[in-house]
Order: sequence, then structure tokens, then C-alpha cells
Amino acid sequence: MSMQKLKIGELAKHSGLTVEALRFYEQQQLIQPQGRTASGYRLYLPEDVQRVKFILHSKKAGFTLAEIKTLLELRLNKDEHSCDEVKQYTAEKIADVEARLQDLNSIHQALTHLHDACCGGPKSATHCTILSSLEDDLFTHREKK
Repeated sequence: MSMQKLKIGELAKHSGLTVEALRFYEQQQLIQPQGRTASGYRLYLPEDVQRVKFILHSKKAGFTLAEIKTLLELRLNKDEHSCDEVKQYTAEKIADVEARLQDLNSIHQALTHLHDACCGGPKSATHCTILSSLEDDLFTHREKK
């Protein structure tokens, strides 16, 4: 790639994203064009390809767009931050993921309990144990244990 500025379509091609996705990232202030052509096309620097790839890799690792914005700031100002700070940031994300996994495990257990309690027969749902359990205050107390 030359040092020549890229139009948004070229950046899309090099990064594997759509033009719409790049516009969205621009709205989220994750990328910004370095100018526009006379006809109004957004222009990006060749290093924006790597920036977009950084965003995509961060998303794949589970970071939200707000968290990616912070990571981009850390990346931009590497000399002002330590590896320990960056590692701590990922440790906080791991703790968040572990908490969400616990929540999902609780949801899985509750659904399994409901599913196993139901006969699943062809009769009407008038006396369905799943619907009755969801109406029952004991269900919420049972699941908190």
C-alpha cells in the first residue's frame, strides 16, 4: 500500500469490512477520515487499515466498542502507559466475562429445571408445570439458592 490516502471503499476492501460498518465506526469515533475529496469522499491513511484490524481483533476478544475506544487510546499513547495497565484492563474484562458465565450457568440451570419438570404431553397447557412454575413465587426463591 502506498502512502496515498484511501477512499472509504478502498479501506473497506483492505480491512474486509463494509463501507456501512466503517461509517458506523466513524459515528462511534473509533476511526476518523483524514479529509475528504473535492467530491466529498472520505479519505483515510494507510495505517487506518491496521487500526480497523485492531478494532476487529478486539471485538473478537469480546471487548465492547466503548472498551475498544479505551484500548485505542492506550495503543495511541503507548509511551504514557505500562504493560501492567493494559494487562489490568484485560483482567477486568476476564472478571466481567466470568460473571456473565456464572449468570448464564444460572439461567441454564433454571431452564433445565423447568424443562425437566414438564411432561411435554399432548394435553392442553392449562396445567403446564413450566407455566405454573414461572408464575410461582417459590420459583424465584428456589433459583436463588
